[in-house]
Amino acid sequence: MTTERYTEGPYLADNPGWHVEDSPWKAAQIADMMRAHSLVPDSVCEVGCGAGDVLLQLHERLEPHTRFVGYDISPQAIELARGRERDRLRFAVGDPIEGSQERYDLVLVIDVIEHLEDPYTFLRRLRPQAEQTILHIPLDLYVLSLLNPAWLLHMRDSVGHLHGFVRETALALLEETGYEILDARYTDAAGQYPRRTLKERALGRARHGVRWLSPDLASRLMGGYSLLVLAR
Repeated sequence: MTTERYTEGPYLADNPGWHVEDSPWKAAQIADMMRAHSLVPDSVCEVGCGAGDVLLQLHERLEPHTRFVGYDISPQAIELARGRERDRLRFAVGDPIEGSQERYDLVLVIDVIEHLEDPYTFLRRLRPQAEQTILHIPLDLYVLSLLNPAWLLHMRDSVGHLHGFVRETALALLEETGYEILDARYTDAAGQYPRRTLKERALGRARHGVRWLSPDLASRLMGGYSLLVLAR
């Protein structure tokens, strides 16, 4: 990733809330995945935690013995996260992979790998630090986005998505870096947002109709989906 975007302030200037409004929904998806696989971790680490609200939401949901730590390379993000620190929840600026021998029961990588210049090296280095890993990966490549490359460039410029994925390429990346896929499911991020314009409402109805037929088809045609993955 172009680290200066995150370390020197431009990302915060473009996204002053650091996407905190999405945190309750993301935490709910993670918690559902954990319940489905009976995961009760003693330690949770989030890499690329941003403003820290996903971990705060999980801190309120999970068992009272669980310890949480969030890392981000952005000092601005961690400054926002400091106000969310609690007992058993702390945040730090930096890369937990660098020089660390610590191992966690669960590592979270939520909307991160699309920002990285070299996701292969990142994932290979991260894997030994986690018993299990939950990743959330936007699926930015679909028919409508390919017909409108200006939208892909907008995502690159506004929120730093350097890589676009479909389900198959996201899973292939994980398998090629040594992960075993335990579960992978679509999440309907766009379906959670309010639709204000007539165009947004029409697209939402179309997406809902296609999803009723096939979530896979809806993801490929209409977009708005991400992939939530549990791996080890």
